Amino acid sequence: MNLFWENVYVQTAANYSVVILCGVLFLVIFELVTKYKNWEEIQKGNVAVAMATGGKIFGISNVFRFSIEQHDGLFEMIGWGFYGFALLLIGYFIFEFLTPKFNIDDEIQKDNRAVGFISMVISIGLSFVIGAGITN
Repeated sequence: MNLFWENVYVQTAANYSVVILCGVLFLVIFELVTKYKNWEEIQKGNVAVAMATGGKIFGISNVFRFSIEQHDGLFEMIGWGFYGFALLLIGYFIFEFLTPKFNIDDEIQKDNRAVGFISMVISIGLSFVIGAGITN
């Protein structure tokens, strides 16, 4: 049975499946902390929400990429993914805190693409910083 779990195709499928499930869970959590409904806004054509959500998806995926590269065990990879997600979520709240003149969620919901773009870049940038800190 060990040969089965050591097969690179099985490992890739396991990592893929876990990251998809975690990604969905994390996006649900992001949906709960924002004032707007991501997928409803995207369906309406709100580009700012699409950029912010895309940045979150990229950020989550990138954290898991680093985690997969650095850790052999599935549970260790998941643990680092959750930790990285928590840091991304904290980054979101810091972004909101550092912009007291306007509300990030309100601006993104109004399709303010400049704010959506900055939100996307923050998520992507932080994912690289978080990923760099993930080590064996």
